[in-house]
Amino acid sequence: MIIIHAMKAVPRLVAPALARRLRVMPAVVLTGARQTGKSTLAAELVPGERRYRTLDDLDVLDAARRDPESLLGGREPVTIDEVQREPSLLAAVKRAIDRDRAAGRFLLTGSANLLLMRRVSESLAGRASYLTLWPMTRREQLGHGACGRWEELLATPDADWRDLLSAAGEPAEDWRALARRGGYPTPSLELSTAADRRIWFDGYVRTYLERDLQDLSSISALPDFRRVMRAASLRLGQLLNQTELGRDAGLPQATVHRWLNLLETSYLLVRLPAYAVNRTKRLIKSPKLYWGDTGLALHLAESEDPGGAHLENLVLHDLLAWRDARVDRTELAYWRTVSGEEVDFVIEAGGKLLPIEIKSTPRPRLADAAPLRSFRAEYGRKSRAGLLLHTGSTLDWLTPDVLAAPWWAVL
Repeated sequence: MIIIHAMKAVPRLVAPALARRLRVMPAVVLTGARQTGKSTLAAELVPGERRYRTLDDLDVLDAARRDPESLLGGREPVTIDEVQREPSLLAAVKRAIDRDRAAGRFLLTGSANLLLMRRVSESLAGRASYLTLWPMTRREQLGHGACGRWEELLATPDADWRDLLSAAGEPAEDWRALARRGGYPTPSLELSTAADRRIWFDGYVRTYLERDLQDLSSISALPDFRRVMRAASLRLGQLLNQTELGRDAGLPQATVHRWLNLLETSYLLVRLPAYAVNRTKRLIKSPKLYWGDTGLALHLAESEDPGGAHLENLVLHDLLAWRDARVDRTELAYWRTVSGEEVDFVIEAGGKLLPIEIKSTPRPRLADAAPLRSFRAEYGRKSRAGLLLHTGSTLDWLTPDVLAAPWWAVL
């Protein structure tokens, strides 16, 4: 399955998972931020064999409100794009599925997480499978239709990780350039200058504030909302403190809480939970704040200078894209104790934990491995070896249980 974009065939990571789910479930819901490529992927899916309707078309939107049965009727499979614009349509989808549960009848796409939308009261439990299309990973941008090598790392014995990563011969890349362009198809593939990307991101933010946001919740104080977005972008990678963020934006905590929920529902904001299973240490439980796209985060922060938190965000974005394309259950979290020990990311999959630390340094030191070793000491046999990703070229074991690897050898 491919996306035709700018005269170039760009495979997408979730395409095989999407096709697989359409062979099993009567409905598949493909969600993600606007401009990640959902509509293109949906329109290109089995061309000529599905009816395609988008609720961005005002006539189609009117039909969805007045006569949803006719919009959904017929024997031909149908794709409904931007379904969040008329959540009541889901009730008609549910009724249609209950009459005929044939696989692949409905492909629904939306620029919001329907499971988090207050206006969505109709459950498709047992009738639909959910997929998220994140902005493009580095390997998608390179044309590989893939994400980082997380699956291979999980399937390979720890002792063989170094050989696994060295055998690939991946070319080095400047992570800061990747952070600046982000993963939205247009700025990452088509726009080559910072000035052009600024124009695109400015239009993106305006469209979100003036149109998409109003589909989720009526907000009149758009300048205030934009201040919250900027304040959140300046706290990238930090523990979320809504009171402090509200103080930065000059707004009450309750308003900040509601608006952060809207940003998360729109897939623009990511709240990474703390790893919850405690053994002997007291753990921090507040989530950490990240963005769905580093290019957008830098634009909102009015910065062209990515920092270490943006490198963390790049790795998290790749992990999210990988997690949400998997069939097997996978959890992502961070680990931090009240004494200050911290591991940036923890993958929980297959009954094992894989701790990952990110360092924006070209020369990882033995001290950088300390948090990973502390985590492994805490969780014993449940923990895999630690993985320390950095910006240099070293691919070697810092300690017998911590492998230092260039970020681009994994992503």
